Amino acid sequence: MNSFGFTEAIDKLGVERRLYTAGENNGFLDPFSPEKKEDVQHVRKLLTNIHQQFIETVKKGRGDRLADDPKLFSGLIWTGEESLELGLIDGLGSSSYVAREIIKAENIVDYTPQPDFFERFTRQLGAAMAGTMSKTLGLEKGTIR
Repeated sequence: MNSFGFTEAIDKLGVERRLYTAGENNGFLDPFSPEKKEDVQHVRKLLTNIHQQFIETVKKGRGDRLADDPKLFSGLIWTGEESLELGLIDGLGSSSYVAREIIKAENIVDYTPQPDFFERFTRQLGAAMAGTMSKTLGLEKGTIR
């Protein structure tokens, strides 16, 4: 969780802060208001609780496959290979591989937007023009004519 604190900036700029709320804590962690000690304590407790729930869920789901590494739940991110070594995943594969081989989906629809004919044509034309211009200007070998 992250946020910003702009209290000094708005003071220097002469900005008047107006925060209207209907509840006692509706301005909770407002980045334009000074930080409240009790708000920070509450959010730290909340984040610790959520993190512990996450750890327990992963340990329950992965069981003995998890490596005994103190960095495992530190908030770091891992590559696919590292995740495999740490026991966070069972294997590497693309989304289509998982759909076909793991889920056994028979009809896979690719929703990736595909450029139409005109868009492909203009890209090729632009690339060809850029190549011709760089040759004409002598830029292809780092020289200028």
